[in-house]
Amino acid sequence: MDFFEHQQAARRNTRVMILLYLLAVAGVVVAVDLVLAGIFLNVADVELRPGLGAMDLLRLVPKGVYAWGAIGTVGVILTASTLQIMQLAEGGSAVAEMVGARSVAAETSDPLERRLLNVIEEMAIASGVRVPRAYVMPEERGINAFAAGYDVSNAVIAVTRGTLETLSRDELQGVIAHEFSHILNGDMWLNIKMLGVLAGIVFLGGIGTFLMRTAPDSDDGKATVGLFAVGFLLFVIGYVGMFFARLIKASVSRQREFLADASAVQFTRNPDGIAGALDQIRASVRGALVTNRFAEDMSHMYFGQGIEVWLSGLFDTHPPLEERIARVRPGFHATRYRRGRAEAGVGPTLDGAGVTARVTAGSTAGFSPFAAAGQRASDAGNAWGRSAAQSAGLVGTLDAEKVDYAAQLLAGLAPELRSAMREAEGAGAVMVATLLAPRQEVMQLQLAGLHAAQLGALGERAAALMPLVSRLGRGFDLLLIDLCLPAVKQASDEDKGRIVGALEAAVHADRRVSLHEFVVLTLVKTQLASRRKPGSVRTRPLSALRNEIVLALSLVALAGRKPGADPAFEREAEAAVAAGAKAAGLTGAQLLAKEVVSLEAAGRALRELMTLAPLAKAVLIKALFTTVTADGTIRLMEAELMRMVGAVLECPLPPLIEAVDPATLAA
Repeated sequence: MDFFEHQQAARRNTRVMILLYLLAVAGVVVAVDLVLAGIFLNVADVELRPGLGAMDLLRLVPKGVYAWGAIGTVGVILTASTLQIMQLAEGGSAVAEMVGARSVAAETSDPLERRLLNVIEEMAIASGVRVPRAYVMPEERGINAFAAGYDVSNAVIAVTRGTLETLSRDELQGVIAHEFSHILNGDMWLNIKMLGVLAGIVFLGGIGTFLMRTAPDSDDGKATVGLFAVGFLLFVIGYVGMFFARLIKASVSRQREFLADASAVQFTRNPDGIAGALDQIRASVRGALVTNRFAEDMSHMYFGQGIEVWLSGLFDTHPPLEERIARVRPGFHATRYRRGRAEAGVGPTLDGAGVTARVTAGSTAGFSPFAAAGQRASDAGNAWGRSAAQSAGLVGTLDAEKVDYAAQLLAGLAPELRSAMREAEGAGAVMVATLLAPRQEVMQLQLAGLHAAQLGALGERAAALMPLVSRLGRGFDLLLIDLCLPAVKQASDEDKGRIVGALEAAVHADRRVSLHEFVVLTLVKTQLASRRKPGSVRTRPLSALRNEIVLALSLVALAGRKPGADPAFEREAEAAVAAGAKAAGLTGAQLLAKEVVSLEAAGRALRELMTLAPLAKAVLIKALFTTVTADGTIRLMEAELMRMVGAVLECPLPPLIEAVDPATLAA
């Protein structure tokens, strides 16, 4: 399946989960009613005749007991689930903070945390995903990790301290690649929904456990016995809920773990990485166990089996380690691997030099530089060589070649630039620097506009960083934006507002908005905007957004070109829109006039197109690529625009054009 089919499958699995959830609620209700019936028969003045069967005894209980028991139980379950869902409204960060994880600061000096950030950045650049926020669970010594969030752009990845301290860089990369698979395949959205929904059916068991723990503290002996008895009964009922919760999680999770393992091999081209990480779990005294009080609730989200369960074959959320290793690395020999691992000194490497050496020593034949080293890329059409369907198939993909490309890019960034991007003010300055014009007179207008907006200091810092940004080439601007976003997202709302204000001042200083400025500003604003309602289902069909689709097709048809300069331009643009409209199944669609395709209108259209169902988005992306590559080429501006559209629509696109060979950046 491709990205869109995985997203659709995740929503189908949600319907299955809801069905199983309703069965679980029914099971808990029956358990509660049986307990209430037993209590009633013991305390009420009911004549129990000899020879009565179980069903006869249950008929002696008034129907009102069953009814109120059912109403109360359903009310408690729904309330607990609702409260949990509300608690998780902030998405992945709420999940990470719930388990006591600590956010890794972008400017951290801890070498293990820096290595984690570096690996996550490589994966994000290679896949076109916004860089996930990194968290560490400092008290957890087992080897484990999870990804969480409601959407691709606001994901987080959390790892245990044991993962950082135990795994080599290659093994850590395998684990992070596994988690990126969950982000790209829609598992993350499903998992966090499951976490909220299942909270209700295990809630009664949690109350029972609490009562049994607190009963001995009572001074009243009779009250102690009664409290413990009630707690025990609720605990038993809770195990009914836990039975169904574990069954639901096991039914949804196992095959997805196999898929994520296989994807990790594809992403890294290194089966020993993921196999070695799994083997380290097998060799470790702590294994993958998580001691946090939410370990049971989140067992389906972890990289490894985080809890011990009875009837493991039935209730395990993860396949056996041996089977997972055999699938990704047939013939894996643990003793040989561990010996070689120790001899090679590839334990918890503390520096990032290994990745720099690895990628700079390798061949750059896999890259497609379209400009000479160190030069700004031209916007002449570059041969594309893919069909529209193949182009749309790039959404949500990640391969080892792109990971190597990302590693070379990161290794080649100037230290001053990397340092600036690790704190919010510096990251904002780098963002502004991507918008500063190369012409001195225009840049002075932009800096004057920033001073007028009381943002002069930010503008001066951006001007100082501009030579480092300009050296990379225009094709890297969006990649720099992605690397800046994690630090900016952690800033206060006031600081975020200042950074967006600085971008707007730089854009509007010369009283015109270029397409590049529109792309950068739209990407940043959508990433920093308040998130839509968690878990909102996007199901609108293409037919409901015809006008917005035609506007988007017209936008990409006009991208990077100069209408009027060539008499054939309008005919080419009309043909491109007609081809894209045909791919989208729209009849009679025509190129809109340049005046109609304003950047403000385009921004509104993209926000509406976010509500399309996953498979409808697949058709839209294919139609946009049909339009963009109608002449058999793709321009840098078109590639940049397509990546921004993909980011806004939650359809991540990997780098389409490497405008400068990353191997030359350090030269």
